[in-house]
Amino acid sequence: MVQMATKTTTITESDMLQQETYLSKDDQKEQVTTDYDGEKSQFPVSKQEIIWTNVVFITLLHVLSVYCFCNYFFSTKWQTYVWSFLVGGIGGFGVTGGAHRYFTHRSFKAKLPLQLILILCYTVSGQNNIPDWVRDHRVHHKFSETDADPHNANRGFFFSHVGWLMQRKHPEVYRKGKTIDMSDINNDPLVQFHTKHFFLFKMLFCFIIPVLISVYALNENWVEAISSLAVVRYVLNLNFTWSVNSVAHIWGSKPYDKRIQPAQNVVVSIVAMGEGWHNYHHVFPWDYRAAELGGYLLNTTTLWLDLFAAIGWAYDLKTPPKHLVQQRAVNHGDGSWRQEPETAHTRDYKTS
Repeated sequence: MVQMATKTTTITESDMLQQETYLSKDDQKEQVTTDYDGEKSQFPVSKQEIIWTNVVFITLLHVLSVYCFCNYFFSTKWQTYVWSFLVGGIGGFGVTGGAHRYFTHRSFKAKLPLQLILILCYTVSGQNNIPDWVRDHRVHHKFSETDADPHNANRGFFFSHVGWLMQRKHPEVYRKGKTIDMSDINNDPLVQFHTKHFFLFKMLFCFIIPVLISVYALNENWVEAISSLAVVRYVLNLNFTWSVNSVAHIWGSKPYDKRIQPAQNVVVSIVAMGEGWHNYHHVFPWDYRAAELGGYLLNTTTLWLDLFAAIGWAYDLKTPPKHLVQQRAVNHGDGSWRQEPETAHTRDYKTS
């Protein structure tokens, strides 16, 4: 990895602890998220009310996606598949580079043009509004694998993948969520404008515009355009994101900290554009790369962020020093971490 001091910020261990103040200003003594020594919930897992509208909608959406894939796979034009792949990548980058690495973890700073790009890309993903996404993820990091974790992996694969969206949140999620500092999001006029008109933006950029481009620019049939872009692509995007909460919290190695559940999962890194290096990410959540190794091929989000950094739209890209990463891996890892030669690091990422 090549670091240029003008645009890359190296985070020390002290810096990492200080930056946790964005999670909670009132509860700082609890906040050693890299060690996961926070308090456990005193309340047993309760049976939350099932949200039947969500159950029906999510189930029908997945059934419809299977139907569309099976019936229109061969009749859909290859140009539409390329366009669907691009739209999926745009939406994926909005989640990984936007909602996750920028808005939640503030792992880098972005100038206005990039902020607009990140918000628009996130809108293409068709997920929840930014304040809800950020609050859920900050709570998840601070209270991972406890009742206060919205998608607690201890409650099983299905719950952490999609089941948590089918029922009311555990009371602890609401209680601990109130301790999370959301002032940066609440005071961001761009985010607030986007949230105010969220439904309109979501319908336009996630569904309507992609389908219209497929029909009028690629001469695709309406049925094939809707099935591939508004249904199958959307469902895949959702499941790729959900896999970070489920698959990457259950299966994989733990080279940086074996005491926590998040794991390194190559498959998730491929489908989620670099978000599968999850053991590393939960130890060093403010690293803008969300990974130590893997390279651009397995972390396309970092590739795009480095390109934006090259033109000055992304700056103050935060990374931990190598000695701190090595120390954490040696002291707490499962033994699978291996120090790479310097030449390998420079091939993995170029931090501009």
